[in-house]
Amino acid sequence: MNQKLPKVAYLCMEYAVNSDIKTYAGGLGILAGDYLKGAKDEQLPIVGVGLKWKQGYTRQHLNDKDRVVDSYENHPYDGFEDTGKSVTVRIRNRDVVCKIWKATDWGVSELYLLDTDVPENADTWITGQLYGWFGEERVAQEMVLGIGGVRALKELGIDVDVYHFNEGHAVLAAIELLQNYKADGLSFEHAWEKTRAKVVFTTHTPVIQGNESHPPELLSYMGAVGDLSQEEVHQLGGTPFNMTVAALQLCRASNGVAQLHGETARKMWAHVEKAPEIIGITNGIHKPTWVDSRIQEAKDHPDLLWDVHMSLKNDLIAFVKERTGQQLDSNKMIIGFARRAVAYKRSNLIFQAGDAVIEALKAGKIQVVFSGKAHPLDDGGKDIVHEIVAFSRQYPGSIVFLEDYDMDIGAMLTRGSDVWLNNPRRPQEACGTSGMKAAMNGVLNLSVLDGWWPEACQHGVNGWAIGDDHVPESFEEQDARDAKFLGETLIQDVLPTYYDDRQKWITMMQESINSVTEPFSVDTMLKSYFEKLY
Repeated sequence: MNQKLPKVAYLCMEYAVNSDIKTYAGGLGILAGDYLKGAKDEQLPIVGVGLKWKQGYTRQHLNDKDRVVDSYENHPYDGFEDTGKSVTVRIRNRDVVCKIWKATDWGVSELYLLDTDVPENADTWITGQLYGWFGEERVAQEMVLGIGGVRALKELGIDVDVYHFNEGHAVLAAIELLQNYKADGLSFEHAWEKTRAKVVFTTHTPVIQGNESHPPELLSYMGAVGDLSQEEVHQLGGTPFNMTVAALQLCRASNGVAQLHGETARKMWAHVEKAPEIIGITNGIHKPTWVDSRIQEAKDHPDLLWDVHMSLKNDLIAFVKERTGQQLDSNKMIIGFARRAVAYKRSNLIFQAGDAVIEALKAGKIQVVFSGKAHPLDDGGKDIVHEIVAFSRQYPGSIVFLEDYDMDIGAMLTRGSDVWLNNPRRPQEACGTSGMKAAMNGVLNLSVLDGWWPEACQHGVNGWAIGDDHVPESFEEQDARDAKFLGETLIQDVLPTYYDDRQKWITMMQESINSVTEPFSVDTMLKSYFEKLY
């Protein structure tokens, strides 16, 4: 990269830095946290902007009927300092003061969080719960992030060359920039072009329903679009106002988070007239956070590699015992599966993978450790958790569910499992960075060819593909086909290698580590961002 790099402001709703503070819901926040950690390591000119969530995201535990129960708690926010500065955003025709806090020892590059929980406000709970509400409250949160974010950077005296929106939640920042240009006397069209020159956008969710939209009348009532006319609002984001469409039309460059996801996103948003071509920049992970250094040091020494892996596996077994009381067997294969609990992730597909798989579960030859949270308002996702827990009661010792999925659980599973299972419906996985974490720790991926895995998979060499790249049109056909392939691959390839050919397994672990570590690190991702997007 060139010596003189642009100053980038990275706007995101959530940041995952550690398990103690629930400022993240899932993969979007994990990526944002890794991105800022990588920026600090490489001393890159990146400043993050987010919201200081009073309670953040839900904690989830099971009640005595094995049903998911949500709870929230206030966070102390150690490691932040008051900048002494604040900005005001007018929301619902009332001034809302947004206090600016700075992260001091989170291990990230510059990060500022905006906070409405101050005595001057009637709306202290705007920054209360991450993704806790819809409608007016969600728009209010997005106004604080976008409009407040632009104003906060100006108040702090930070000159920004590029605004990077991580998902559409931040798009009101572009509306604020556009309004500023209009206030300088530019026409709407000219202000739009000037705004586009400053903005880049990363799209994540390849599920249409996951791309948020709002009625334009609501945006006007909230004060989110200032003095823009309804026709101008429609030109930017359609009716209803789609945050992703608006972000695409208000940016000069955009990317999906894997090469396949770039293709999917280009097809998905092909109808958006002013969208730039959506390129693929594959996500990467922050190795110091997720990869055990002993594994990387042992990768060229087969016996030592297996010993280190078994040490990490025993750590996972002890962790499971402490959390659940269930005792796993270190001599039997452990499959890890940790994902957001939502229908398209198909957490329960392994139970549909054939009689031979069920028999292997009954015999304890396969042990599966599950974890995952559902969105607080997603009853279907909570039903999936209930189903997995029912199987854990049916097959004690072979199926385990770890409650309240967080970074600590993710790290334990991606280090201590033998196999990492991933089987979403295609093409609905944007990337799936947990598989990268597993692979760098020598945990072998067993995954459908979606997200990042098509770029890395060497079937039978560094992991396994479930099926092929053919995607049936109906979900029913896809589910049946993938369940069949999952069962066949597990029984015919994975189990025989694990139990009968230890040397081949270790060689595959080495291949996994060597083939994935460099291409899928956050350093590589950041280099691509500066070269291709910024």
